[in-house]
Amino acid sequence: MLKVQDIFRDILEQDELILHGETTSAQVKDWDSLNHIHLVTAIEKHFKIRFLTREIQSWKKVDDLIESITNKLK
Repeated sequence: MLKVQDIFRDILEQDELILHGETTSAQVKDWDSLNHIHLVTAIEKHFKIRFLTREIQSWKKVDDLIESITNKLK
């Protein structure tokens, strides 16, 4: 979770951002559709994984994203 939080902080330029499992895009300033693409790309690059479109579309909160990362890394 900490690395994902670091990626969010970097992409969204919010050094004090704290993510929780229940955090949604509506709760985070500047987490819009364009930045969502940047976030996904940065996460894929960092973890050397690729997400399917349907996976990305299923995410409702940060926990969903973390679960997808964890499943890809198994």
